[in-house]
Amino acid sequence: MKKVFLILMIFLSFVSCSFAVEDDVSAKIYPSELGVVQKVDYIDLNEDSDVAQVKQVVDIKIIKGADKGEIITLDNILTGNPYYDIKLKNGSKVILHVEDSENGLEYSVEDIYRSNVLVLLSVIFCGLLIYVGRKKGFYSLISIVVTCVLIYNCLCPLVLIGVNPILGTILISILSTALTMYLVGGFNKKSTSAVLGCTLSLVFAGILSFITVKAASLNGFSSENTMFLYSAHPELDFISIVISTMMLATLGAVMDVAMSIASTINEIYVIDNTKTVKELFVSGMNVGRDIIGTMANTLILVYLGGSLPLLLLASNIDLQKFINLNQVVTEIASALIGSCAIVICVPITALVAANLVKKVVIKPETVLKSDFSSIDGN
Repeated sequence: MKKVFLILMIFLSFVSCSFAVEDDVSAKIYPSELGVVQKVDYIDLNEDSDVAQVKQVVDIKIIKGADKGEIITLDNILTGNPYYDIKLKNGSKVILHVEDSENGLEYSVEDIYRSNVLVLLSVIFCGLLIYVGRKKGFYSLISIVVTCVLIYNCLCPLVLIGVNPILGTILISILSTALTMYLVGGFNKKSTSAVLGCTLSLVFAGILSFITVKAASLNGFSSENTMFLYSAHPELDFISIVISTMMLATLGAVMDVAMSIASTINEIYVIDNTKTVKELFVSGMNVGRDIIGTMANTLILVYLGGSLPLLLLASNIDLQKFINLNQVVTEIASALIGSCAIVICVPITALVAANLVKKVVIKPETVLKSDFSSIDGN
């Protein structure tokens, strides 16, 4: 019955995604094509100028799509800016952008083909996850896929059609948390405690994010991607989007802490079911204090690692100006809010787990039998 319920939850999550997606495309969008560079010629466009600008005249053979096998000649301008330049050479695989024109389909070089590397890394990750985690690793993989589908195919379309990003993020996060916890931990009080602790901590992070954004007068435009989004959808609420971003960035770490605390309290009670709610809570807090240091440090380092170029830029800017930049404040606030959510998750989950676990009558022989059977199954 529990497995049926779990399958039903996953099915409903995918069904909800299908309802959220709307086909609102006014012009026909052609799928990109894949090509291989056959020949590259260079033409200097500014021989008498100090500004280096070179044009690559490239012969590309289309290897995928409607015009497979056809060879086309395209111009690729190199301006000297490594952020925008796409340097091509013989044998390079490229993504071709396709547009409709008066003379038929028109091609342009979009970028270098790199997804094969991502596929390889994904295979390595999935293999390691299943090999080390066995059945739990497989369930974790399912939860990762479901979470990605929920965010990309459900949350994003909901935001684009006008649903409040904060509300959508909370709903998707709760669904993702429930699926992840019950898949990995099973249908029990331990998983329920982790779900409740994670959800309450996420709500806390959302409230703190809202207060921070309003108090710091953040406008939601903290990166170039946000500007691109504004160009395509100026009607969106970008302040709510940045709050949702902070909440989503917190979700993974909070889930980890919530399950760790709930699982610890459950194991302590299995070993000694005479412990009171207060004793279980204190034990959970003791373990949580050890977790807080490393998890908060991990979250801070994730943000610092992602913002390393921004930190290097600080050496050329007045510190007071730098620390008050919209992008800098957003990044620092995200890291601190995530850390606060991790800290508050410990007492919340410990309190919930201690009360829920204590209400369950656990038979030691049943637990031992379950543990040995899971070991054999793995």
